[in-house]
Amino acid sequence: MEYLGYLALGSVAGLVSGLFGLGGGTVIVPILLLVFAAQGISPEISTHMAIATSLACISITSISSIYTHYQKGAVSWSLAQLFIPGMVFGTFIGTSFFVSLDGKALQILFGIFLLAIGLQMVFYKAVESDAKLPSRTFLMSSGATIGGVSAVFGVGGGMFTTPLLIHFGVKIHQAIGVAAVGGFCVALPASIVYGITDVSAAGLPESSLGYIFLPAWFGIIVTSAPFARLGAVLAHRANGSQLKKIFGVYLFLLGVRFVWTNIGG
Repeated sequence: MEYLGYLALGSVAGLVSGLFGLGGGTVIVPILLLVFAAQGISPEISTHMAIATSLACISITSISSIYTHYQKGAVSWSLAQLFIPGMVFGTFIGTSFFVSLDGKALQILFGIFLLAIGLQMVFYKAVESDAKLPSRTFLMSSGATIGGVSAVFGVGGGMFTTPLLIHFGVKIHQAIGVAAVGGFCVALPASIVYGITDVSAAGLPESSLGYIFLPAWFGIIVTSAPFARLGAVLAHRANGSQLKKIFGVYLFLLGVRFVWTNIGG
C-alpha cells in the first residue's frame, strides 16, 4: 500500500505540474511531510528526507519537460547561459545551509515559503512586457538566489524564474523553457549532495540514499511524467486561472499548518 501511495503522489505532482507550469516540489514536499509524520518519523529527519527526495525526483522528471520545450523551440540556450551558472552556484550554497538546519526550523521556513507561493498563485498574474534584459551580473546574482532558495525548499525554482524573466521582456514560452533547464540544474547537483551526505547517525529508514528515500523517489518518478502530459492537455480545456487560485489557497493553508504546528510544538 505504501508504494501505491507514492505512485498516487507522483500522479498528483505530475498533474499539478502540467496544469500550472510548476515544478512538482510544491506538491511532493508537503505531502511527503504529512506521510512521514503519519509513519511516526521525527520532523528532525522527515523534513530533510522530503526535500531531498523531491529534488531527486525533479532531477529525473525535468528531463522530459526540457525535451518537450526544446522540440517546440522554447529553450533559449543563450539566455540559459546567462542565468544558469548563478543557479548552480546558489544551489551549492543552499545545500550547505540546508544540512546545517534542524528539522523543525526547516519546516517553519518551508511553511512560510508555502504561504508566499500560495499568495503568489492567488494574486499574481504574469504579463509580458517590453522591458530589456538586465546586466549579466544581475541575472547571475538572481540565479544564485533562486538556486539557493530552491535547494533549501526542494523545488525547481520555476515559480521564481518564470515571472522574473517575463518581467524583463522574455516571451512566456521561452521563460518557461529556461525555467525548466534551471530546475534540472538546481535539482541534479542538490540531489547528488543530499544523496552522498553521511547520515549514518541520523536514524533514517532503510532504503535511503543519504537523505533520499528511494521507495518514494521511484514511485513518484514512474507516474509523474505521464500525468504531467495529461495536466498540460487539461490546462487547455479547464479554467486554469480559477484552478490555480484554488491550489494557491490549498498551499497557503498548508503553510499555516506547518508554521503553526512547529511553533506551537
